[in-house]
Amino acid sequence: MPRTFDPFQKLNALEFFSFFQPATEATSRMPALDSKGNRPLQMTFEEHLRALVYFHLEEHHSAQHLLQVLEEDDFAKSAIAPENGIKKSSFSEATNSRGLEQFMYVYQNLQAQASSILPKQHPELGDLVGIDGSLIDATLSMHWADYRKKSKKAKVHVGFDLNRAIPRKLYLTDGNGAERPFVSLILSDGQTGVMDRGYQSHQRFDQWQNDGKLFEVARNIETGV
Repeated sequence: MPRTFDPFQKLNALEFFSFFQPATEATSRMPALDSKGNRPLQMTFEEHLRALVYFHLEEHHSAQHLLQVLEEDDFAKSAIAPENGIKKSSFSEATNSRGLEQFMYVYQNLQAQASSILPKQHPELGDLVGIDGSLIDATLSMHWADYRKKSKKAKVHVGFDLNRAIPRKLYLTDGNGAERPFVSLILSDGQTGVMDRGYQSHQRFDQWQNDGKLFEVARNIETGV
């Protein structure tokens, strides 16, 4: 990803907020994120999301780098940082207590927005959904992310809209989470799931067909997941 939209020009407020507008709309009816302690939140969910988007757009190399920019850069101070600024401890607290429910709400809303706008590349093929699971490294303190001794990993199960080239649905489990059960959750009636041979199960094939869900199991498949 380029460092900015135009490598020879820094982001400005109009450009950033135009880019961020779909996310703003996605948070309009989002469940409120409440503090999990006695101390009020020093950064709202919207402010935190804005900072994370800016972090990726500008490719800052660390949280410390981002915080330095939020304190010193005029654009970042006025358009990205909270009104009273943000300290390292408060930013860490916001990151550690970020709301999964809120992030999932925003993701689902943005996915629906994108699906209504993006055209299908091959409508004659119907609704094709690539399905796969991928491991994500986790810290040892993430006890729920069971994988193996001295190694913690989470697993993301993704349904990828192949006609629009965007993710459709996703679910998180521990690293040892089975992948096959998520096919029924990811696919809707009439959609065709495209999977590798790891999903092969004749019993589930029968169930998917009874549920009106189609599938194609390929020898080798790359979904980009």
